[in-house]
Amino acid sequence: MLKSQRLAVLPIDAYDLDSELSVVDQHEYGGDYDAFTFGSWSSHVLANGTGADSDTAFRPHDGRLTLTDLGKRLPNIMALVTDNFPLERLQWVRVFSLRDGLISPHVDFLEFSEPGTRLQVPLRTSEESLHSENESVYHIRRGEVWKIHSTDPHSARSTSRTARLSLCLDFADAEEPIEIRNQVPATEPIRIVERPEPTDAELRDLIESGRDFTPATMRPAFRRFAELHFERRAHATAAFDWYVEAARLTGDEDMVAKARAFRTYCVEKRGDGEKFDW
Repeated sequence: MLKSQRLAVLPIDAYDLDSELSVVDQHEYGGDYDAFTFGSWSSHVLANGTGADSDTAFRPHDGRLTLTDLGKRLPNIMALVTDNFPLERLQWVRVFSLRDGLISPHVDFLEFSEPGTRLQVPLRTSEESLHSENESVYHIRRGEVWKIHSTDPHSARSTSRTARLSLCLDFADAEEPIEIRNQVPATEPIRIVERPEPTDAELRDLIESGRDFTPATMRPAFRRFAELHFERRAHATAAFDWYVEAARLTGDEDMVAKARAFRTYCVEKRGDGEKFDW
């Protein structure tokens, strides 16, 4: 059962976004979350607690929401935020870009004592752009506002060559509802993607690929394991189980330990500011 929720649909066509999305396309990314990402994924900060463009690693804060230089260049995107969402608890405004890439299954807020509320609103997307949570895979349409259940394992993938750009809003407090203004009626049902069960041959071929693992290829090899969840019915964390089993075929205990450690880092435990060393 999907825990993430579609909260609303916004009148997104009322905002002239195309030129600003091009600005995001050309904006550089600092690489804070490279351990989780495969292919082309990037995070672009429009507002945070300091207003500094260099302040890109998410963390809760008690400061006032302040525009970065990038946010100042994107007045229409920021108007979409300020017109439709309360600002009192809003701590971060970011745009996530995903093009021909994947985010590893992961759990958010492991580093922090209190989870917040994370909303996503696609500004540009296509049918090739998918989210997942536990066993479910789903598509978020342009202008839909989704509350992401980020404390369960979840992931995202896009096979499109055009970047999906999704507005990400982080609010303090996981329990207090977010009052969204100016909603328009939803005209389409939530899109859940049905997938067939993986075959024994598919899983055998995937796990046997571990015989070719080397310390240099382990990281890029994980992408194939995580992608199968989007094609076949399986829990998001099954990718880690398959990956560890594949690593055992190398006979190298260091690589097995690395595969296990990556699972721990993504979905079980990590410290504030901790980086994963491949």
